[in-house]
Amino acid sequence: MSLTSALTIAQQSLQTTSKQTSVLSRNIADASNPDYARRTAVVISAAPGARSVEIQRATNALLFRQNLSAQSAWSGQSTLYSGIDRLAVAVNGVDNASSASTAIGNLQNALQLYAATPSNQNLGSSVIDAAQQVVRSLNDGTKAIQDFRTQADGEIATAVNDLNSLLSQFQDANKAVISATRPGTDASDALDQRDSLLKKIADYVPVSTFTRGDNDMVITTKDGTTLFETIPRSVSFAPSAGYTAGTPGNTIYIDNVPVSAGTGGNTSADGKLAGLITLRDGVAATMQSQLDEVARGLITAFAETAPSQPDRTGLFTLSGAPAIPAAGTLIDGLAGSIKVNAAMDPSVGGNPVLLRDGGANGAAYIANTAGNASYSQLLIGYGDKLDKPMPFDASAGITVTSSVSDYAANAIGWFEGQRQQASSNADAKEALASRTAEALSNDTGVNVDQEMSLLLDLEHTYQASARMMKTVDDMLSSLLDAVG
Repeated sequence: MSLTSALTIAQQSLQTTSKQTSVLSRNIADASNPDYARRTAVVISAAPGARSVEIQRATNALLFRQNLSAQSAWSGQSTLYSGIDRLAVAVNGVDNASSASTAIGNLQNALQLYAATPSNQNLGSSVIDAAQQVVRSLNDGTKAIQDFRTQADGEIATAVNDLNSLLSQFQDANKAVISATRPGTDASDALDQRDSLLKKIADYVPVSTFTRGDNDMVITTKDGTTLFETIPRSVSFAPSAGYTAGTPGNTIYIDNVPVSAGTGGNTSADGKLAGLITLRDGVAATMQSQLDEVARGLITAFAETAPSQPDRTGLFTLSGAPAIPAAGTLIDGLAGSIKVNAAMDPSVGGNPVLLRDGGANGAAYIANTAGNASYSQLLIGYGDKLDKPMPFDASAGITVTSSVSDYAANAIGWFEGQRQQASSNADAKEALASRTAEALSNDTGVNVDQEMSLLLDLEHTYQASARMMKTVDDMLSSLLDAVG
């Protein structure tokens, strides 16, 4: 080997070592970046003795797909759970203190006390006060639910805008990958950015991807709807200004295909968008229907009856009174419009004695015709009716035959069951997302100890090349001195 060849080899070795050191230093600098994939500097030899460095980026397509899927599932589940948690406090209060079930329990207690001493008009007023609390619970619960649905609608609009922005950014990142891939330059940074955006997109909708020539990526949703192909597909949604009971929410469209909501506390909704739809049109709407059925049951239980006369509204009334609602049929928004009968409400000039004696709908409905102060049959009858089974609309999601008091309690039980399922499954799906992210990081992320060990090896290589260059330099100097 000539001295010139030896010098050339030593120079190439130093250049190769320098590139490898640069890659390792970059790895160490970005070790804490969860979106950074480890780079490996691979040395390629070619005749006659030429060497070059090719930078390879660590990837694991299977783990990455699993992590995206787990991330979407957790995002949908956590969105559902946090929304249910907010809804519980807004409608039922802390420990269900302001729930319709609690208010009905207080009404039953007040009714029993009045029935025991029907001559005590103060106890009659207490029953009316308890009835007012039931009405406030139902009215306020309806308002809280519709406010919640409006808020969820606004969150959907924000999420849709965010998703469209992410897709636009993804387009730029995808172009950068293609531009780097075609001439064969290093596309690692562009790939990192594209994968990072894909993780963020998976928070909103479940995604599936495949890669075409030049590393061009196509994104579809889990059900096959195209989300990105060369350009982003439109994600559209028209928010509503407000909601009333029974009003359906507007649909989210991806490339003109509607986004489906999930079902159940262990929701099938993947991604934030589906989770929000489930809250707005599933949990909250069902909760409203149950309140409406409780209101209808109360109106029915306290209706005034008389021989050969139609049943008429009594303690509780509604728009369109004195006719009572049809049995077993849901009336949207009834919980928001139910009120105490003014004929019995002393705060507006009514007389609570009408609850004891009957007659709010005229003389034909008076039960205590003798005017006995100790008359309690109607009061006892109302208490019995609160515990007597009646039909309820199946569309409200719980039992179709129950007493009013049990139905109100079952409504809380249904909601708490949804919350419990949402909570436990949010924990499980979060754990899965964390484990897949950890597995992906272990496989494609940076191990600082390993990188430092490789740096030490490169240092030894650098020292060997430097000694070789010095040796060649000394030999050349000796040769020149000899010639001189």
